[in-house]
Amino acid sequence: MTDDAVPDLRASDADRERVAEVLRDALAEGRLDMAEFEERLDATYRARTYGELAPITRDLPGAVSLEKQAGPGGDWAGRIVGGEGSSRWAAAVMAGFRRAGRWTVPRRFTCFTFWGGGELDLREADFAAREVEINCVAIMGGVNIVVPPGVEVVVRGVGVMGGFDDAQTGVPGDPGAPRVVVTGFAFWGGVGVERKVTWAARRQEKLDRKAARKELNSSFRDDVQRSHQRMLEGHEDLMREHREERRRQRRERRDRRYED
Repeated sequence: MTDDAVPDLRASDADRERVAEVLRDALAEGRLDMAEFEERLDATYRARTYGELAPITRDLPGAVSLEKQAGPGGDWAGRIVGGEGSSRWAAAVMAGFRRAGRWTVPRRFTCFTFWGGGELDLREADFAAREVEINCVAIMGGVNIVVPPGVEVVVRGVGVMGGFDDAQTGVPGDPGAPRVVVTGFAFWGGVGVERKVTWAARRQEKLDRKAARKELNSSFRDDVQRSHQRMLEGHEDLMREHREERRRQRRERRDRRYED
């Protein structure tokens, strides 16, 4: 299915990031000025459905053709892509490494650190298989693995004067989501696993909070205006009563003078 065929289906964070990448390229090439870029980028992160997201890059080279896999796997089905993976290993010896952004996690990824550190960020990654293994060897070093919400994590590593963080083990995954198995060995080192939402999701949350505050402020202003209006109406009623009372008093004084 394409975005034209399913305009009401919900867009994922990965979909929004793909559109944002096209916009960044268009800005760098001079196809968009900064004002247009910011306007379209805001619209990208506000978009909830394909129908809202697809038109944003329609007039640009490399326009994103969004695809949606329906069924039990939901958004995750489109991120299990098969193949060999874009990177099979990483090493850091008195240095560091980082894998992040759009990359494909292979069925087995091996990383090694010695007096160094590394990070594997899977939040925007695709997966070669429904279950992938990340084998970590950390000698007086460390590895940090970042997974998005919904991914199931199983930690089976062994630590000697070091450790593997298994706090995320047992957290149920989404239907159809990948399963990440963390194995390996840590000596005077550590391997950590943490869950974080994507930058796109954080931006969306910020926009949602901003919209909620705007709605709250608008409601507060409406309440203040209504209260002010009621106060003015009450003041007018009092003034009307006061004028009526003065007219009544004048009539009484005039009537008394006539009687005298």
